[in-house]
Amino acid sequence: MAKEKYPLHQLMAIKKNRYDQAIIELEKRKQELQKEEEKLQPLEKARDEVLHHKQEKLAQMRQTLDGGTTADKIQQMKEYLSLVDEQLAEKEQKVASQKKVVSQKQEEVEKATELVFMREKDVEKLLEHQKDWSEEARYMEKKAEEKEQDELGSAAHILKNIEKRKKSS
Repeated sequence: MAKEKYPLHQLMAIKKNRYDQAIIELEKRKQELQKEEEKLQPLEKARDEVLHHKQEKLAQMRQTLDGGTTADKIQQMKEYLSLVDEQLAEKEQKVASQKKVVSQKQEEVEKATELVFMREKDVEKLLEHQKDWSEEARYMEKKAEEKEQDELGSAAHILKNIEKRKKSS
């Protein structure tokens, strides 16, 4: 008896293709996340430099105040600090904006990971079904062969009986 082809082989091919596409999409999302994280690092570094500069200027201003100075010099230092504060706020805004982008990319990676997991489960279910179907097909084939053998045996027995009757008559 010829071995039957798995009836859901086309569905299996579709499920495997979807799984492969989900893996490709996941890798793409991971690369996008990595690029956005790489963009975030120099922005954080620039912000930290401005923050460090501000702290140095504050310390310098305190020393100048402790040492005694003119009101014009203090006013000039305050104005400079306000400029540094503006720069720091701008850098903070850029960092916050990039962190939002990174967060969105992380969510996309999580969704893509979940999709890969779901597609993998679909393929595993079909593989399990194919295994069960193959076992059942082998069982049915074995039963059909046994039935055929029984029929051949019965036919051979009947022929022997007919020949015996012809000889005895």
